[in-house]
Amino acid sequence: MKMKIRVIIGQLLYKMVATHLPQSYSKFNKISHYLRSLSAKLIFNSCGKNVAVGRKAIISRNISIGNCSGIGEKSEVLGTCKIGDNVLMGPECIIYTKNHNYMAKDELIINQGVTDEMPVTIGNDVWTGRRVIILPGVTIGNGAVIAAGSVVTKDVPPYTLVGGNPSIIIKERC
Repeated sequence: MKMKIRVIIGQLLYKMVATHLPQSYSKFNKISHYLRSLSAKLIFNSCGKNVAVGRKAIISRNISIGNCSGIGEKSEVLGTCKIGDNVLMGPECIIYTKNHNYMAKDELIINQGVTDEMPVTIGNDVWTGRRVIILPGVTIGNGAVIAAGSVVTKDVPPYTLVGGNPSIIIKERC
């Protein structure tokens, strides 16, 4: 029961106050950062130290986030997601953990429901550029870099740079 109340308080604080505060780099940065971080600690399954949640991000309860990591402004993290330490997430990123069922051609797609949840895992020291989309079940390895605008459809090996739609390996980090 305590957990449920804590999450409700966190969601109210986030949705009614924290999400509408100015960007963290404005003159109100300490207040904005503090209230969004406090909301995250109340909402998320687990939350490390020095976590940043960008303005107007859409977040869910089933997020675990490590130390010194952030969720970008106007990003959407929906469903179960584990985010490691020292993760930089650009603005407007989207992480999905479910999809629509659509294979039965004798039934309307709208009536087919959604797939089972497939959690997303993001390792440590990862950077996702602006407007990256990560699809259900993907694991992003430690030290990976995802180029802006990429659609990540499959696992990303550690210390690689990927980009494109669908994303492909561009090169390995030195």
